[in-house]
Amino acid sequence: MTLPFFVYGTLRPGEVNHDLLLRGRTRSEEPARLADAVLYQGPGYPYAVEEPGGGPVSGELVTALPEAYQGLLAELDRLEEYVPGDPRSLYVRVERRAVREADGAAVRAWVYVAAPAVATRLRARGETIASGDWRTRV
Repeated sequence: MTLPFFVYGTLRPGEVNHDLLLRGRTRSEEPARLADAVLYQGPGYPYAVEEPGGGPVSGELVTALPEAYQGLLAELDRLEEYVPGDPRSLYVRVERRAVREADGAAVRAWVYVAAPAVATRLRARGETIASGDWRTRV
């Protein structure tokens, strides 16, 4: 399934992983928001933790160039330390709806959220980013 990605941390335009992995490989990058998630500060990067009624989390909806999609998907899974079915994964890649800021349209997208064990630790003793925007970290 080819879906855009909702990114909210170091993959956003101007951030280090955007330049390393996404620059020149995207068709579009549009401001968007993700509902039902709370943003937590991680060790140099954020975690979105799914939470009904939480959010929104600010980010971008990134659509990859068709010829770059499969390679990019594999690279992003590695970056996010996501291995399907592996309980040691830091993140899991899930399909969710992000809302484009420009027109309010809900778009199905891949988003990397905290894996269950990580989410449990963050809920117990993590530091939330109240603004929902990792760039402001407030």
